[in-house]
Amino acid sequence: MKKLILLAVCLAFSAALKAEDKVSGWNIGPLPCVSYNSDLGFQYGVCADVFYYGDGSLFPDYLHRFYVEASRYTKGQTLLHAQYDSKHLIPGIRVTSAVSFQYDPLYYFYGFNGAENYDPSLDLNRTTGVARYNYQRSMLRVLLDFQGSISSHLNWAAGLSFWSMANSAHSSEHYDAATSLFNQYVSTGLIPANQADGGSHLEMKTGIVYDSRDMEAAPNRGIWAEAYLNGSPDLFGQGSSYLKLVAHFRQYLSLWKGAVFAYHLGYQGTILGESPFYMLPVIYTLYLRQTGSEGLGGYNTVRGLIQNRLTGEGYLWGNFELRQKLVSFDFIGEHWYVAVNPFIDAGYIAQPYRADAFGCGQRLAVSAGAGLKLAMNENFIVSFEAAQVLGHDEYPLGSSIVLNYIF
Repeated sequence: MKKLILLAVCLAFSAALKAEDKVSGWNIGPLPCVSYNSDLGFQYGVCADVFYYGDGSLFPDYLHRFYVEASRYTKGQTLLHAQYDSKHLIPGIRVTSAVSFQYDPLYYFYGFNGAENYDPSLDLNRTTGVARYNYQRSMLRVLLDFQGSISSHLNWAAGLSFWSMANSAHSSEHYDAATSLFNQYVSTGLIPANQADGGSHLEMKTGIVYDSRDMEAAPNRGIWAEAYLNGSPDLFGQGSSYLKLVAHFRQYLSLWKGAVFAYHLGYQGTILGESPFYMLPVIYTLYLRQTGSEGLGGYNTVRGLIQNRLTGEGYLWGNFELRQKLVSFDFIGEHWYVAVNPFIDAGYIAQPYRADAFGCGQRLAVSAGAGLKLAMNENFIVSFEAAQVLGHDEYPLGSSIVLNYIF
């Protein structure tokens, strides 16, 4: 509750507008990044979500959106991120772009295909001096995507993505890197030597998008679906190339005043080639709702499941939630509402990674939880969520404070 009050007070200092039926001009939400994620710890830093609505005739849609963040989590992850989105920069073309740099000295790695039994006593336990499920990773990610109209609600999509990963065994005064699963796989050759240190990849995508939502941040009705091919030729001599099929189907059903049932079905799998191990956790999407895009596990896919717990060559997952607005009001010249969203998530490794070498174990996870939302001017949404994996007492309650609904 203290964090909710803090965030509300910080938002109160955002650029104030007169309380009208529509919002116009610039709307700026600067605030300290004071949040919590059970996988990463407490977050501190600065961020800002900036919307330009023009004369307000398109509200709640915007002409331009910018998001910037510089933050650090207490478990060590450091993030620099900038994002831009607009349907109006190029007439008739939606442009979405992002640049991110992330350094994580304790990046989570639980093996492949759920074959490694999870032992919570070996997970960041300073008593034993073991960090079995971690290695050190730096990531540079550059995304540039375009969408253009084919017909009513139907768009073509195309884009480029650049990824550069640098990996090494984690080591510190608290933990012994030799005990890590990553080090074990590298030393035995299960992770190929040409992949152990990471690599760079340029990906190209093309596909279609169907979008009939009445608004984007928190739709009341409509469908948002996309299907595309995402391929990476071996341009940098990494010894791997791959082609993936990515598909998302999201539907929003208005039930009664202030209530929406929303669900999301996602799939991605490799249809040609084989991904390097460090690209397996990447979850692809044409639009980033949060700065992170990795799973299965964490706050983007199966909420409550520890980050990256299920890692394979292909995934199938679903999110099902009831979104109920509790109260709407005007305050300091802004439009606000509070909502709750009880949910159930499920994820499955549909395509194991090198099952002949790693085997298969737990491939399915189901979780249940609930969230609380505080929204300003429809588009700026602070999200508090907590969830528990069902049937697995070894997993702790997962919780997060982030921006936006996850879909």
